[in-house]
Amino acid sequence: MAKKFAEHNGLNLVEVNKSVLEEWKKNDIFHKSIDERDGNPQFIFFEGPPSANGHPGIHHVLARAIKDTFNRYKTMQGMQVHRKAGWDTHGLPVELGVEKELGITKKDIDNKASDKYISTEEYNHKCRENVMKFTAEWRQLTEEMGYFVDLDHPYITYDNKYIETLWWLLKQLYNKGLLYKGYTIQPYSPGAGTGLSSHELNQPGCYRDVKDLTVTAQFEIVNPKEEWTKWGTPYFVAWTTTPWTLPSNVALCVGPKIDYVAVETYNPYSGEPMTMIMAENLVTSYLKADHEAKEGELPAFDKDKKICPWRIVDRMKGTELEGYHYRQLMPWVKPCEKLNDLSPAFVSDYAEAHPEKVFASEDGRDRFVEMNDQAFRVILGDYVTTDDGTGIVHIAPTFGADDAKVAKDANIPALYLINKKGETRPMVDLQGKFYLIEDLDTNFVNACVDKDLYANHAGDYVKNAYDPRFNENGVWDKAASDKAEDLNVVLCMELKMEGKALRTEKHVHNYPHCWRTDKPILYYPLDSWFIKDTAAKERMVELNKTINWQPESTGSGRFGNWLENLNDWNLSRSRFWGTPLPIWRDSNRNEKCIGSVEELYNEIERSVEAGVMKSNPLKDNGFVPGDYSQENYDRIDLHRPYVDNIVLVNAAGKPMYRETDLIDVWFDSGSMPYAQLHYPFEGEMARGTEADRQAMIHSDYEGTPIPPAYFPADFINEGVDQTRGWFFTLHAIATMIFDSVAFKNVISTGLVLDAKGNKMSKHVGNVTNPFEMMEKYGADPVRFYMMTNSEPWDNLKFDPEGVDEVRRKFFGTLYNTYSFLALYANVDGFDPETMLNQGNLAERPEIDRWIISKANSLIINVCKQLNDYDPTRAGRLIDNFVNDDLSNWYVRLNRKRFWGKEMDSDKLNAYQTLYSCLMTVAKLVAPFAPFYADRLYHDLGGKMESVHLESYPMADTEAIDAELEARMDIAQKITSMTLALRRKVNIKVRQPLAQLMIPAIDDKQKQRICAVKDLIKNEVNVKEVNFVENSGFLVKKVKCNFRVMGKKFGKLMKSVAAHMDGLDQDAIALLEQNGSISFDIDGAPVTVDVADVEIISEDIPGWLVSNDGNLTVALEVELTEDLLNEGMARELINRIQNMRKDAGLEITDRIAIKVSPNDSIAKAIANYEDYVKTQVLADSISVEDNAGTDVEFDDFVVRIQVTKI
Repeated sequence: MAKKFAEHNGLNLVEVNKSVLEEWKKNDIFHKSIDERDGNPQFIFFEGPPSANGHPGIHHVLARAIKDTFNRYKTMQGMQVHRKAGWDTHGLPVELGVEKELGITKKDIDNKASDKYISTEEYNHKCRENVMKFTAEWRQLTEEMGYFVDLDHPYITYDNKYIETLWWLLKQLYNKGLLYKGYTIQPYSPGAGTGLSSHELNQPGCYRDVKDLTVTAQFEIVNPKEEWTKWGTPYFVAWTTTPWTLPSNVALCVGPKIDYVAVETYNPYSGEPMTMIMAENLVTSYLKADHEAKEGELPAFDKDKKICPWRIVDRMKGTELEGYHYRQLMPWVKPCEKLNDLSPAFVSDYAEAHPEKVFASEDGRDRFVEMNDQAFRVILGDYVTTDDGTGIVHIAPTFGADDAKVAKDANIPALYLINKKGETRPMVDLQGKFYLIEDLDTNFVNACVDKDLYANHAGDYVKNAYDPRFNENGVWDKAASDKAEDLNVVLCMELKMEGKALRTEKHVHNYPHCWRTDKPILYYPLDSWFIKDTAAKERMVELNKTINWQPESTGSGRFGNWLENLNDWNLSRSRFWGTPLPIWRDSNRNEKCIGSVEELYNEIERSVEAGVMKSNPLKDNGFVPGDYSQENYDRIDLHRPYVDNIVLVNAAGKPMYRETDLIDVWFDSGSMPYAQLHYPFEGEMARGTEADRQAMIHSDYEGTPIPPAYFPADFINEGVDQTRGWFFTLHAIATMIFDSVAFKNVISTGLVLDAKGNKMSKHVGNVTNPFEMMEKYGADPVRFYMMTNSEPWDNLKFDPEGVDEVRRKFFGTLYNTYSFLALYANVDGFDPETMLNQGNLAERPEIDRWIISKANSLIINVCKQLNDYDPTRAGRLIDNFVNDDLSNWYVRLNRKRFWGKEMDSDKLNAYQTLYSCLMTVAKLVAPFAPFYADRLYHDLGGKMESVHLESYPMADTEAIDAELEARMDIAQKITSMTLALRRKVNIKVRQPLAQLMIPAIDDKQKQRICAVKDLIKNEVNVKEVNFVENSGFLVKKVKCNFRVMGKKFGKLMKSVAAHMDGLDQDAIALLEQNGSISFDIDGAPVTVDVADVEIISEDIPGWLVSNDGNLTVALEVELTEDLLNEGMARELINRIQNMRKDAGLEITDRIAIKVSPNDSIAKAIANYEDYVKTQVLADSISVEDNAGTDVEFDDFVVRIQVTKI
């Protein structure tokens, strides 16, 4: 007879993966899972696009496993779930990868003077090739881990249709007045050669602790108070962690309410007398308190003994220091300002009063005014603190946004350089070095630059990380650059030699780094295009509160706080490979923002008519406006340099040139809900008519644009690093253009660390290869481990041993449980098709009804957790059911029912019950472990081509018996607690004990325990289970959880803890019974929940006590001689049964036993001879010498001879 159930020779999950994957491909299961739900409600999912020019890592398995789990779950619930893959193909990751491969840097691109010249066209062609470098590897990972997603029709961000949607979105922002050009201080990455947005700067790990040489510099005061002139030279002293910015200093900032003092002392390096002004409470950070001279003459300075006396001679508030001037610390360059219609009044007025200081640029186009005597003074700033430094802040407006604002408010001129183009620039160029004099405007140099002083450091790099000496062939030698002396050290040493340094010291501080180059950034004044997202901040905050964030703390904290402190979005990127900004400008700053290829086409036609362009390149290449076929769009290229060559015209027919910027790559990915559909040009609209679509296409639709029908997403998931990246840009674009959220539910996953909690790094060599993990353990254990080991939003310490444990304990247990069913069901001919529904569930044994009830409760609870987007708790529920309930409890307690010879009703009920539970588990676990679930489903005779075409289980509420579950749960809990007590004193389960005492907290608990009393006695091997009627038998005490209660009660915690420590036994009993206790502390009502504390029972001589919640058990562990004899008899039975098995005896064979003399064995046989003979099918057992086998017991060895009769 053919076997109904497949029997396998061991569990090989790697083989299961491969064979099931082949079946999926052969039967096209993925597409069927979508097509068969056509017309059903949709579950909308957005896939965040990875960059295919990098290798997939183990962290990608976590994110993709979570996405796949929810998409499969919703599919099995009957919803249609489209899953379109995507590729993020623009931006720094691609460009830097190409530069590294070619051994070039940004300055070589489109620079014919470079030895490594490469044209923009050639460079972008290489980027287009390189970006898809590892798509095969990504496809392999996706398929092998079982992630159902459409890789055959992905959205690609470099595609012209995708770019057209981006242009359309930008035009909507432009038309709303939310896209503008500004000249501001911005984070700039010399290593990448581009400005960065604030959300790029706030990626995890961008702010890092660095150790730099810092300096407290001395700024000589001009026209000081008389009290400050009696002891040496008077100085303001200010501390900075960036000495290279000191040549650009133009002001010092003090806190208006801070107390400052004048201190007479000595320069600790030169011993020169000096009087310094600093915050009073920071004086002892620089000078030793016991060196203060409180009366008489100031003692002498002793450098060898490190004695530097000091005394305070004046006190003042910060407001009293405002307006004081000081000499320029490093007088290399004089401040100047540009003169034009936009100049501030203080600049224009000064120029009018001092015409001798006005000069023109060497090309004669621009005028400037030197304003040296308006700078180098003390100004006020509320942001100044006394947390560190001196309480006086050095101000360099060209290198900090805060500095620029406070200086502007105080009418302090900036310290700019003027280059050969007449442009104002900070002292450091875009490569991170001081400008060369030959690169500067000659008239400016003559008017404002001390050439001798400036020339000492012209061309010096402010940080070694930027220096070409440490970046040969584009590869940064970080170790060498860190080791070498940098400009900070040189400048500090020079200040010391000039007597202008009070202190130089190494200091660890937090400094921002570029998220792609790992190099430190600079703050730099740049012309950039911005999205004014601050105009929509309140609406973004409001809509964010409607999103279900997992974890909630990320939505309200990391993301919510980010929105509350939003800055305008720096959209510009000074790069080559990316989406071009679709804005053209003329010489008078008139602008055109292009919102479609058709609009560009028509504008080029106007340019041709005006004689500015010779022909229309779009027309020349055969592009037809309004034809949205891919073939038509493949005829053109909207990237640089082609769009740079397009010159449009203004209303007067004058040329307009494209702004050369590209846009932030995160705008690309944040636009994917619309661009993946080529919306609004294609894709179903949520509402409206074709006329509405045309109005939107031409950007003249009135009101809020109509969003696509496939929007917003019901669910997205990516790593925590995308909180201020993709998550933000999705939310910002959706809010500003469609007044909507972009996603309703989001899981923000944490980092995947190594087993020791360290960040994975190729340099450290602790990176886990996902392919190796799946090849060794199979994809299912890797997926299940990563989702159930810790909550997805917590950092996961990835440990291969943990994966193996999941393979053994969960999948191994599930496999063994199925194998148990298959083995006996094939022998007995159990056929679920005809026999599954025979009989009535109500007539089955209580143990069957219990596990069926648990299975239906499991369905409800798993669905609840999945609906709450918590895959960890859902997966753990399934794990616990399989291990604790189905295998360790139901199957173990019911094995003998499957051994009977006849298929009676009891045996049939056992088969029906176990089969139903296994089929339920196969469907429940399918979203989590898609491969093995499909194998188990088919092994059980599932009728669909795949379990993933099945419906997700729905609970039969009538089969749920909550009271029965509660009784069995308490039996399981008492058993677990008691077995733990046995292990504590190393008493085996085969050794019977006298009794288990339980103080029931109420009648209901007592009734439940009574109902399972016999089961408990059998499981834990005790003679009796008794109830404690006298509360004095067990002494309990309460231990407060200070971590939980401290947050809850705050300052009252100490008094609350004292009260809880004083609870008597009756009060503790009430706490257990009621779940809480209330009382007053200093007139304030306080309620302590039982979950806030741990209730501990003290051990009693001869007993062991254990607590779990409101359940307490006391196990008597004293062993009488009779109990020891019975225990020994059970040990003897165990050894003889093993010998029967090893000898290959049939279960019906009778035997005779001889045991060599031993006092313990002899006593056991004397008292329990009949019991032993019955258990091992022996006709006789005698104590005598024999020629049998040596058998070990705990403390001795005896010889046992077993003879078949």
